[in-house]
Amino acid sequence: MGLFDLFSNDIAIDLGTANTLVIHKDKIVVDEPSIIAIDRNTNKVLAIGRMAMQMHEKTHENIKTIRPLKDGVIADFSAAEEMIRGMIRMIDEKSGSRFFPKSYRMVICIPSGITEVEKRAVRDSAQHAHAKEVYMIHEPLAAAIGIGIDIEQPMGSMIVDIGGGTTEIAVIALSGIVADQSLRVAGDTFNKDILDYMRRQHNLLIGERSAEKVKIAVGSALTELDNPPEDYEIRGRDLMTGIPKIIKVTYSEIAFALDKSISKIEEAVLKALEISPPELSADIYDNGIHLTGGGALLRGLDKRLAMKTKLPIHVADDPLRAVVRGTGIAMKNLDSFKSVLMT
Repeated sequence: MGLFDLFSNDIAIDLGTANTLVIHKDKIVVDEPSIIAIDRNTNKVLAIGRMAMQMHEKTHENIKTIRPLKDGVIADFSAAEEMIRGMIRMIDEKSGSRFFPKSYRMVICIPSGITEVEKRAVRDSAQHAHAKEVYMIHEPLAAAIGIGIDIEQPMGSMIVDIGGGTTEIAVIALSGIVADQSLRVAGDTFNKDILDYMRRQHNLLIGERSAEKVKIAVGSALTELDNPPEDYEIRGRDLMTGIPKIIKVTYSEIAFALDKSISKIEEAVLKALEISPPELSADIYDNGIHLTGGGALLRGLDKRLAMKTKLPIHVADDPLRAVVRGTGIAMKNLDSFKSVLMT
């Protein structure tokens, strides 16, 4: 019996600002929004993940929905703990296997720009959720492993991981991050840009969930696309009359709304390229830049980055799951990846 069989209850977690994914026994068993609904009177958890997301921005005064992570790090410690516990309980329901909550190791991915205090919050939350051993791995390294890059080689690879709370940009070689930029401009910022644009331009008040739907349906980084999506109908409240109304938005409008935030990501990519050692720059020129995370699905983003950097841009096959897959591989091969795991 191999070492991994002894610890077959090990789990890998991509604890994201927008979504949390959990791998158990080589399968993604949990893929849920990072949100929790709590009864204000009893402090009892009412719902976690998708169920809580359906309640978000629709609750009365006795129920509150909390997103425990902000900008990639834990903002509400007790809610994060409850959420991790709930997600672990889901493993039972979804994998059909009996899970022993006292005997597992956990590998969690964290942003590369995280502070020691924020790191401790992640570790403590995991331990309070009954993890026996907790390992952490930086998101860009996990994303690189997840898309099949051999990070141990003396070959430079550049990863741009655009999540919900942070954009992680890293140049990786020899199992380490040589140059990195971590900025708190990502999917949530895009939602806020859309929300603000609707209010300013159309006098329409919409919620976070509606902004997210607009981003997925017609979100774009370029005002002109080869295969444009159809216009999208958005419902909200008219700020002038207070009455609900519907308007149609085009992808070009959304590209205009997101322009400033995408420019910040472009600047950070250029900055990371600027501070990379020249030998690694040569590797990146050959290999290009790899895009992962939910933000990689934004229409035209690869083209826009290619125009800005004059480098080839590769969008990962399943960008949303690249980080959790890499975390799962690191967990399965703890000895091989000891150098990139933190305790």
